[in-house]
Amino acid sequence: MKPVVAIVGRPNVGKSTLFNKISGQRISIVEDTPGVTRDRIFAEGEWNGKKFTLVDTGGIEPASKDKILVQMRRQAQMAIETADVVILVTNVRDGITANDRDVASMLLKAKKKIVLAVNKVDAPGEPPMEFYEFYNLGLGDPIAISSIHGMGVGDLLDVVSEQFPDTDESEEEEDVIKVAVIGKPNAGKSSLINKLLGEERSIVSDIAGTTRDAIDSQFEKDGTKFLFIDTAGMRKRGKVNEAVERYSVARSLGAIDRSDVCVIMIDASEGITEQDTKIAGYAHESGRACIFAINKWDIVEKETNTMKNFSTRLKEEFAFMPYAAQVFISAKTGLRTDKLLETIVQVNEQHKRRIATGMLNDVLNEATAKQQPPSDKGRRLRVYYATQVAVAPPTFVIFCNSRELFHFSYLRYIENQIRASFGFEGTPIKFILREKGENNKQ
Repeated sequence: MKPVVAIVGRPNVGKSTLFNKISGQRISIVEDTPGVTRDRIFAEGEWNGKKFTLVDTGGIEPASKDKILVQMRRQAQMAIETADVVILVTNVRDGITANDRDVASMLLKAKKKIVLAVNKVDAPGEPPMEFYEFYNLGLGDPIAISSIHGMGVGDLLDVVSEQFPDTDESEEEEDVIKVAVIGKPNAGKSSLINKLLGEERSIVSDIAGTTRDAIDSQFEKDGTKFLFIDTAGMRKRGKVNEAVERYSVARSLGAIDRSDVCVIMIDASEGITEQDTKIAGYAHESGRACIFAINKWDIVEKETNTMKNFSTRLKEEFAFMPYAAQVFISAKTGLRTDKLLETIVQVNEQHKRRIATGMLNDVLNEATAKQQPPSDKGRRLRVYYATQVAVAPPTFVIFCNSRELFHFSYLRYIENQIRASFGFEGTPIKFILREKGENNKQ
């Protein structure tokens, strides 16, 4: 296990800027609005050959009764509990505040290794006199940094890495199924991950759009490792008027790109919306394995064919991705969440499945014999052979005499025959058509 380093502090002292400087990429949303980073954000870092996991947290306001701020405090406490080293970020311009003292007290009670960073010391050379008052927090020697310019960050990481416990570096990363949980705001994405993990890893609230960043959570069941990416709910573009929201949509799309499997959350109490089809379209176009998780099924009034009718409507609305699996769940009660995990494993296997060329061409020959290829103006399509050239998604090259004669409807027929023979449930299939004699043209 890599050491865990948590960055904590009251709101707006520059924690996210420091996080981005250390991780080398713009992962945390940085905005001059207190409380923008509301969940814990994770990244991999390395310093002096030592790898570690970096955690950014929402700002701690110990005395606040605000619903979100209270949960942010709980999130930061959880990060502190799981961290090997905690970086407490303060701000030289504000001096020591009552909140800084409260946060320092929380950390001392947790008996963690603490490194004190005094941020916004932006001028090189000797730090200002105000810097020295931070010795009064009783956390040892403070380190002057400018997270925006990067000054002092190397010194900070030197001290942090010295605190790491001895670890066995020979551990290899094992196979992990990366799962992006996507959907509209308030569809139950965070609730689902919290139910699976058995802990409040993401803030759950009835305020739509609570999860603004993509949050990574590791989980293991029956020897299978999962990495769940809880994404910000994607709103309609017209409603994305806050810069922070725009970053969140981009982050959600990035989460799809990082994933093997996309769990598309549909709110059963609201039904299927246009926004759901757009979100699913992103996953489909990215070539990811897809599962529709129809959530809040416990509160839907049911008659004899309620599930069957909803399933049929789902297939109609998402006709462009008929391969997608469906699971009716309740993130709140845990209804069929085990079934969802099983389905994730199954569609991931199908997404990475490889078919032998001989078996593939047996199916192709049978399909073309059963339904003759189309012709145009006396010229008939001839399908010579096919081979699989990639997985995730399964990608097939089909060699023929004319791409123009290969109508879309016939290609769909070939796809259906391949699916009937080999399964491929939950994963899109890609085809590349080549005319015989072409050299690697697509």
